[in-house]
Amino acid sequence: MSKQLSLFKNIVQDVSLSAINAGFITVLVGFTSSVVIVFQAAYALGASPQQISSWILALGVGMGVTGIALSIRYKTPITTAWSTSGAAMLVSTTSTVNLNEAIGAFIMTGILISLSGFSGLFERVMKKIPLSIAAAMLSGVLINFGVDAFSAMKSDLFLVLTMFIVFIITQKYSPRYAVIYTLLIGCMIAYQQGLIEPAAIEFSITTPVFTMPVFSLQAFIGITVPLFVVTMASQNLPGLTVLRASDYKDTPVSPLIAWTGVSTTLLAAFGAYTINLATITSAICVGKEAHTDPKKRYIAAIAAGFFYIVTGLFGTAVVQAFTLFPQSLILAIAGLALIGTIGNALASAVIDERNRQAALITFLITASGISFLSIGSAFWGIIAGAFTLLINTPQPIVAMFTKLLKK
Repeated sequence: MSKQLSLFKNIVQDVSLSAINAGFITVLVGFTSSVVIVFQAAYALGASPQQISSWILALGVGMGVTGIALSIRYKTPITTAWSTSGAAMLVSTTSTVNLNEAIGAFIMTGILISLSGFSGLFERVMKKIPLSIAAAMLSGVLINFGVDAFSAMKSDLFLVLTMFIVFIITQKYSPRYAVIYTLLIGCMIAYQQGLIEPAAIEFSITTPVFTMPVFSLQAFIGITVPLFVVTMASQNLPGLTVLRASDYKDTPVSPLIAWTGVSTTLLAAFGAYTINLATITSAICVGKEAHTDPKKRYIAAIAAGFFYIVTGLFGTAVVQAFTLFPQSLILAIAGLALIGTIGNALASAVIDERNRQAALITFLITASGISFLSIGSAFWGIIAGAFTLLINTPQPIVAMFTKLLKK
């Protein structure tokens, strides 16, 4: 009991307003940027409005609990998310599968993710990827958010320009609270311009809806396999890269992957199609805007977990509240909050001259947003970068063939 009490006291002492704000922005960006795709995926499978609300509940609670538990366990800002690319895949590949079969496929996806984590297979793969290539992929994933922050000036010049000026000034004199000040000023301006219009929102606790799973070979091949590949390649791989690029290299990989898989398996019947490591929203929690001390940034992930649980419990009502924020404000605050992370990733990508060409190719392909075989550009950027690296430094290949010939 004394151990738990001591842990609680340490967490309370580490709490900061900047970390809580980073957690809120994480959930704001996470939900508003892709919740519509989750709705579309559920509709494509024939889910009822009650079942769709259950999906939001299961995903919110699953992301919240895993993020809080893993962050406390490892004192690392670990945020989890749903697979946006997975949801996009479901929209276009579920025409021949009903909802019950899809739920069975989600359960099998969770089992495969768990096995890849507990077996250590995914961790072994991660160790083979050079940091420069991984950092290039991360910067390619995040670069569009930085660009979009300034592109938003096309539609709301005064709002976004003012937020930019406030961010630069406050980052100079009060870097810990720069994002908070920027968000507050942005909300005030948006309200005065009529971009935020208060609306009546009826809050009610979402009721979980259990959907009986049906296991079929068709659903396994058509949903489980591609959803597993997309989640591991487009979500977990860049998610772990965020931690590595932010110097959280001592955090074990396998348990993070394994427990997101377990949570997916347990909550799939209620609509949690995949729970995995976050990438873009994770970058918000690991940045210095969350806290100047890296050892205290885990509070931001705990705060995000709390907000995710609240969002899940109130389901679509909270989603409606998030939609009150104008898109330009969301793009601006997300991009500005990620500037530091983008800069660090780019620096790590090009610092080693031997890997620079491979890193740049990885960055460019990832930033292009191409998709092939329902797998996003992050994965193909890594593949292209690794290929370039092997061509430029063929010694490992020669050594491998020499060893085989000797045998």
